Amino acid sequence: MKRLHWILLLMILLIPTESISAKKKTEKSDREIWCDVMYRMAAPVLSNMSEGLLKQNMLVELSPTWDGRNQNVTYMECFGRLMAGLAPWLSLPDDETPEGLQRKQLREWALKSYANAVDPASPDYLLWRQENQTLVDAAFLAESFLRSYDALWMPLDSITKQRYIAEFTDLRRVDPSYSNWLLFSATVESFLRKAGAPSDTYRISSSLRKIEEWYVGDGWYSDGPRFAFDYYNSFVIHPMMVEVLEIMKKNGIESSIPYDLELERYARYAEQQERMISPDGAYPVIGRSIAYRFGTFHVLSTAALKDLLPTTITKSQVRCGLTAVIKRHMAIKGNFDEHGWLTLGFAGHQPQIAERYISTGSLYLCSTVFTALGLPVTDEFWSAPYEEWTGKKIWSGNPNVKLDKAIKL
Repeated sequence: MKRLHWILLLMILLIPTESISAKKKTEKSDREIWCDVMYRMAAPVLSNMSEGLLKQNMLVELSPTWDGRNQNVTYMECFGRLMAGLAPWLSLPDDETPEGLQRKQLREWALKSYANAVDPASPDYLLWRQENQTLVDAAFLAESFLRSYDALWMPLDSITKQRYIAEFTDLRRVDPSYSNWLLFSATVESFLRKAGAPSDTYRISSSLRKIEEWYVGDGWYSDGPRFAFDYYNSFVIHPMMVEVLEIMKKNGIESSIPYDLELERYARYAEQQERMISPDGAYPVIGRSIAYRFGTFHVLSTAALKDLLPTTITKSQVRCGLTAVIKRHMAIKGNFDEHGWLTLGFAGHQPQIAERYISTGSLYLCSTVFTALGLPVTDEFWSAPYEEWTGKKIWSGNPNVKLDKAIKL
């Protein structure tokens, strides 16, 4: 009887151990989760656009309060914003891993899509010359080229490059409003300079001068003369400003905002973003454009990519916090329709929260949370062990939480 007792006890103990072992084998790594979501978003866009079928097959939903612009702006938004977030990942070299094969396929589709976007003979020639909104999403395309110059710009044929330079140059017709739009002009002109095309230095320097006037402290800029509490410091202002300043520094052009000073402000804002992530991956739903979902964390992810994180937070806690955010969003049904296109909403399909300028294409700015995929799998961001982010640490009673301090820059 004793022998039988021990056998039964051993069987009971082994069952959960085997189950845990099997579970570990089937659980996806953080990087696999990121890659899967990024691929899920990008594949319908690029597979269609590479064949000139984006306008034909993309299902477009407009805000219930749509402002009446030409609805074709949505395709420009979709492609430009997607590529701004996707570009760093596509910069990595090819390999034969499942991720590598996904990345190679997306890059092949993207290069064909870039060509179709500026080819007047293509059904997917974008709306370059009819709406001021074009400046916004041309800037995201320019940002994608800045982020992945060798992998996405250099392979393009000479005619396609000439077409982009012509389209970007023509955007000087748009007089940007006194808001984050100034950085769209500056980003386009910065790319032209990097590509060796004639560029307007005044449009760059005057834009930065005005943005600097709107600095309100502790890493935050006002988006225009009046401050509003929203995420545009992350969606646009900090990421584009750093990229513009990088070009200016390489070309020996002085700016009203010293490059190193902006890096300090950028790092501080990234530090604040990490603290916004709650223990369960939620975060404050504030301000306009919340339909961009986890694109809210553009700065935090890109700070990890560019090695600009402050010393108060580690790459591993940023990875784990952002993974919690991504999983929290993706656990909700309705973020994608039955054909794989993003839907209007923040947590699932919620069209009522879409401002008058938002349509299906606008939503693809959420791809910018994935910029850290540009870090190779061997980087500490991916290889370091799991670590709780600040929100999870402090709410669990962890005594090793550092004080939060404002900067005076």
